[in-house]
Amino acid sequence: MEERVVLTFDIGTQSMRGMFVDCKGNILDFEQIRYEKPYFSVNPGWAEQSADFYYHTLCKISATLIGRSPELSARTMAVTLTTVRDTVVCMDKEGKPLRDAILWLDKREAENVKPLPKYMVAVFRAAGVLETVLMQQKQSVCNWIMDKEPDVWAKTDKYVMLSSYLNFRLTGELKDTDSNQVGHVPFDYKNRRWMKERGLTRCMYDVPAEKLCPLIKSGEEIGRITGKASKDSAIPEGLPLIATGSDKACETLGLSVTDKDKAALSFGTTATVHFATDRYFEPVRFVPCYPAVPKHLFNPEVQIYRGYWMLSWFKKEFAAKECEEADRTGVSAESLLNKHLREIPAGSEGLILQPYWTPGVVNPSAKGAIIGFSDVHTRAHVYRAIIEGIGFGLMDGMYSMEKRGKQKIKTVFVAGGGSQSEEICQITANMFGLPVKRIQTHEAAGLGSAMVAFVAKGVYADYGEATKNMVRVRDTFLPDEKEHRLYEELYRNVYCGLYGRLEPLYKKIKKIISARRYR
Repeated sequence: MEERVVLTFDIGTQSMRGMFVDCKGNILDFEQIRYEKPYFSVNPGWAEQSADFYYHTLCKISATLIGRSPELSARTMAVTLTTVRDTVVCMDKEGKPLRDAILWLDKREAENVKPLPKYMVAVFRAAGVLETVLMQQKQSVCNWIMDKEPDVWAKTDKYVMLSSYLNFRLTGELKDTDSNQVGHVPFDYKNRRWMKERGLTRCMYDVPAEKLCPLIKSGEEIGRITGKASKDSAIPEGLPLIATGSDKACETLGLSVTDKDKAALSFGTTATVHFATDRYFEPVRFVPCYPAVPKHLFNPEVQIYRGYWMLSWFKKEFAAKECEEADRTGVSAESLLNKHLREIPAGSEGLILQPYWTPGVVNPSAKGAIIGFSDVHTRAHVYRAIIEGIGFGLMDGMYSMEKRGKQKIKTVFVAGGGSQSEEICQITANMFGLPVKRIQTHEAAGLGSAMVAFVAKGVYADYGEATKNMVRVRDTFLPDEKEHRLYEELYRNVYCGLYGRLEPLYKKIKKIISARRYR
């Protein structure tokens, strides 16, 4: 009897992947669609996309896979999906979107928000986080809709994540897992449930309980593929859709990072560093620790927003020559750019980049910066400085989490598009001073999502057994100690001081530009 397989989908910011995965962790067939237009911006800083765009893209991918590999479709025992986080949909009582989905990249701000209770203002001020709380409140999409689109909010029956909406389109069941509730919603991350009415931070995004969807655990069945969804997607009617978790949670699982001495680095649109821990702790002050896919674990995380997106930005703005050569030779522009990394010494001859192309929760005023230019620097130096700058940001996050979580990382696992580059993996090993491991596929999120189904269906007793059978280290990059000492010196003596010195200037820039914009 042939082994059963799982059909899984990884819905990303810039592309969507579908794949058939077997119980040994092999991707038997794969299809990817790169979005021609990942999102549209009605106003500067906005990022929206039709929620049904993702559903129709999923259907197109599944129809292609099933049409190409009908024998794999016949062996499919379950379907899973994992999506980008903090991307929200307003659904009416019939389950239809009332407006386009608002993506995690969106930077709109509400002007008129409900004032915080006075006693909460005092609490937040005493904790030194009042500015961050007020910024989060303004940047919460639900508050913007309440402020600017009250008619939409009044008609909103359910305010859900993109994962919840896709679950509904495929099964007719509006359910989602606690591991997917990562975003500006009133979620109690420590207890993995919706926040109680008097929860500490509920006042930041006070979505009524009746507008939130029911939560289930990863590994539980959401529902069965409906006849309508089967017709749209070619996925066999009646197959179970198994709840998994967010893309980063599935990626961390897929990388086998379930032990306290391992870290997962994701080199995607958002670059992240994740730990696994059975103890809840805030990775950065006032930033929650997110639920992992295994129900007894958490994944503390530090993000570099628009991390490896910066390479796409560089390619678009500065790499016309490589793009032309790529079109002519059939080799990717990224691979041509990565070859130049070998020509530039560690530290980019003094060029240091601060990778805050989009500010984060704890640095809401931040902007990107590059310092140290001289006449020796070329485009290749800037390209390497981007990679090193992202690395410094991730090192900073890892050191902070090690200290707060009382964990010591011994091995780093990498995934995401950037991990396909041997040069980037070696630079990462040199910067962190740790072995960097790549598994058999860079599609770790899809692999982790499939692992959930194999455990749920009893093929494996638990995630430990699934990991042993489905995850294999393909290669290991050992650090160059001499280069690591250089990077540590640059990190301690230059990078760590950048933000504090530049923050006052960032605030002045924001004030001046905002004033000019609204004249």
